[in-house]
Amino acid sequence: MKKVINEEGSRPIKIWTDEVEDSALTQLKNIARLPFIAGNGVACMPDVHAGIGATVGTVIATDKAIVPAAVGVDIGCGMNAVRLSLKASDLPESLTSIRHQIERDVPLGAGGAHRDDRIPGIFADVGVRYMELTKKTPGIMNKNFMRQLGTLGSGNHFIELCVDEAQDVWVMLHSGSRGVGNLIGRYFIEKAKKRMEQYFISLPDGDLAYFPEDTDDFNDYVEAVNWAQDYALENRRVMMEAVIAALRRHIPIEFTITHEAVNCHHNYVERENHFGRNLWVTRKGAIRAREGDLGIIPGSMGQRSYIVRGKGNLESYCSCSHGAGRKMSRAAARRTFTVADLEAQTAGVECRKDDAVLDEIPGSYKDIDQVMENQRDLVEVVHVLKQVLCVKGA
Repeated sequence: MKKVINEEGSRPIKIWTDEVEDSALTQLKNIARLPFIAGNGVACMPDVHAGIGATVGTVIATDKAIVPAAVGVDIGCGMNAVRLSLKASDLPESLTSIRHQIERDVPLGAGGAHRDDRIPGIFADVGVRYMELTKKTPGIMNKNFMRQLGTLGSGNHFIELCVDEAQDVWVMLHSGSRGVGNLIGRYFIEKAKKRMEQYFISLPDGDLAYFPEDTDDFNDYVEAVNWAQDYALENRRVMMEAVIAALRRHIPIEFTITHEAVNCHHNYVERENHFGRNLWVTRKGAIRAREGDLGIIPGSMGQRSYIVRGKGNLESYCSCSHGAGRKMSRAAARRTFTVADLEAQTAGVECRKDDAVLDEIPGSYKDIDQVMENQRDLVEVVHVLKQVLCVKGA
């Protein structure tokens, strides 16, 4: 831990970095003043940056309340990584055909969806649960929810082929609950705001509107967010199957999955016991890192990524960062960098190198190695992965 901020009338803010932008610090102070934040305070991860209401890279534990904006709208967004029996030398010299195959087989982009409504058997019960949810809450109905299962999305979501320090090949991907999760998040954030207005509750930031426990709104949100988190897990599982199938079409030798590192969320809320109390722990841009937990901390398109093992640091609510974290906005990245910069910063990586993905340039992210150094008391490194192929949904 780098420092602790203690202010009168506020819970402590525990920070694992020396660099926190002013807007993010304001958000941290706002959320630390909420009356239901647990006494151990707010944990600020080393990849922290400003978000909507709550910073990305924040962990809070709340007593008898949940803040929907502290979970965010990309509910259940997270990572999946598997190690293959392949070595780097087994890969073809050019990875272009593999990238194009993945781009054909996995729908990409903000609205990307499969052409038909595929309902895998393992997902059938989750689909039934969603239909029950929409009967109670019609405002969260998204007719594309089945067609977007197994799709990547856009922005910082990605599919990568990586090589570790032993030259073992990994597949790693990053995505969440897609359009339906976004709809659920936005619906309940707005509903919470209306409840605050209805009961004349004043907040330091309107986006920190909350639901008190044991209310219908709270119960409806918890049920919906749990469903979206299950959907996100299944979305990543289906995508991973498609990517493995794409690899088999271009790699002639037989290979197997030798290890699944993790399939976990980094935008979610869950009931956990900390400091002898059952609390609602919200991780927005953070992953759980209990002692022995395996996790994934990705860098950007041209940086390294890490498979880590948690140390169970109680001051962080057993958490760590979810990635490098942005150091500039997408608009600022486009003003600062050129496509030539993108080409230079992704040298050696088979990926798109055009204007559509310029805002994802490595230079717009914090230094992943510094982020890792700042959280040595949260996790230990198990594997270091270097990207050799990256698929983005522009």
